[in-house]
Amino acid sequence: DSGYAVASIDYRYSTEAIFPAQIRDCNQAIEFLYQHAAEYNIDNKRIALIGFSAGGHLASLLALSHNNNVKDFYPGGTKPHFNIRCVLDFYGPSDFLMLANTPDTSINNERNPVSILLGTTSIKRPDIARKASPVTYIDKNDPPFFIVQGEKDESVPNTQSIILSSWLKINGVYNELTVVPGAPHYGEMFDAESIRKDLLKFLRIHLK
Repeated sequence: DSGYAVASIDYRYSTEAIFPAQIRDCNQAIEFLYQHAAEYNIDNKRIALIGFSAGGHLASLLALSHNNNVKDFYPGGTKPHFNIRCVLDFYGPSDFLMLANTPDTSINNERNPVSILLGTTSIKRPDIARKASPVTYIDKNDPPFFIVQGEKDESVPNTQSIILSSWLKINGVYNELTVVPGAPHYGEMFDAESIRKDLLKFLRIHLK
């Protein structure tokens, strides 16, 4: 209704392939949209990413690593041609090493979702955990972020969004952080008029 084209892309789940398969798939899907923009009548110079939970992690990781030329994140090792103008990140994890230090010891269980994604635990392979963490790639040239997370998130501590926002600020990257009071990991509390209003304003400014 606000005039934005939306594409929902697929990627291999961690039960099919371990990291970095997921980020490769995302890069490949967006490059496809970029190259076929005329067919879909979309503007390939104004691309924003949006993701929720695991999707938020991948949206953040793709955007932040894009100017770091991480060849392992690209199919065939070739960097795609598109650029990202801004990111909408809803409760995505940003620092897997920081998660490993939470009181929830299940994060270091081999069958934890993060461990399944990485193919190991963050404690055993901090190098892989760091490579998969969006905060690893933050620098002054990154696109602006709109970050939303629940105060009572039981799956991804809200400190994950707070630390992402802090690192972006330190590096001079514009970002807006909203911690929704009393909200869990997902649900209707995020579909609030105030959040929609702020989100659309953010897009109008950064996709103009």
